[in-house]
Amino acid sequence: MEQTDMTERLQTAEGLLVQGQSEQALELLRKLAEDCEEYVDKNCPTTDEVQWFSFPTLFERLAYRRVENDPRELRDVGEPFDRLYNDLALASVHEGDYTTAKQALSQAVRWNPMGCEYRLNLADLYRIDGDPQEYLALTYSVFERASDARHLERAFANFAEYFEVQDKPRASAAALRAGRRLGTEDPTLAAALDQASGTERDPDSVTDDEARDLLAQEGLPDGANAEIAVCLLMCATDAAAMGQRDVATNLTVRARDLVGEDAAMTLLGLIRSADEEDGGATDAR
Repeated sequence: MEQTDMTERLQTAEGLLVQGQSEQALELLRKLAEDCEEYVDKNCPTTDEVQWFSFPTLFERLAYRRVENDPRELRDVGEPFDRLYNDLALASVHEGDYTTAKQALSQAVRWNPMGCEYRLNLADLYRIDGDPQEYLALTYSVFERASDARHLERAFANFAEYFEVQDKPRASAAALRAGRRLGTEDPTLAAALDQASGTERDPDSVTDDEARDLLAQEGLPDGANAEIAVCLLMCATDAAAMGQRDVATNLTVRARDLVGEDAAMTLLGLIRSADEEDGGATDAR
């Protein structure tokens, strides 16, 4: 497979999707996926010692290391395979081919396991397909991996809906309260909050402490994984040291949105102190 033109070809396909030409986009993306699979078969063998990924940034690589504890050597395939399969899934949905869309999103998750948008979109397809167990399992996997507060909000909204169906209104209220506390106003959560207002599922019907206890009883956290915030802030510190101010700001804001400003600043101070003590090479890196 010619790797050098993949991004250009993806941009062409994405342009076709924007223009409503999903059939043409799907044809292009299917051919690109075939080339990708042929290339991987020949050049990227997975072994007990080596695994290949297409993490878009160093943050995803670091976060994967800390969250998954994968002992294998991680190698970068050098092309945005996760983006390819996500685009293929989108084009397939536009054409009503949900089976291909599920397969494509599964591949997107395989190439970038930290891609929570892929996980949530795949979960939605399983829900449509009538598979609540896979829907909930994929949603649950987001809590440990989410680096975008909007994805956490969607996950809480999914569980709030599930608890409603299970006739657990207080658990549903707790999930909505936890999601609302993140404050990014994801449309899915906003709709759920509007529907719950004034009912037994109203997030104002439980306190923060009650919400935490109710979610714990269901095996759910009440917020983000602090390890992800640490990874974001570590990468932000490195970016700032290299003069990449925009990148550093973006990563810091994402961490703040996940755990709150006070916690983010505390973690950032600890990271900087650790860097000063060991010359910038923390164990996590």
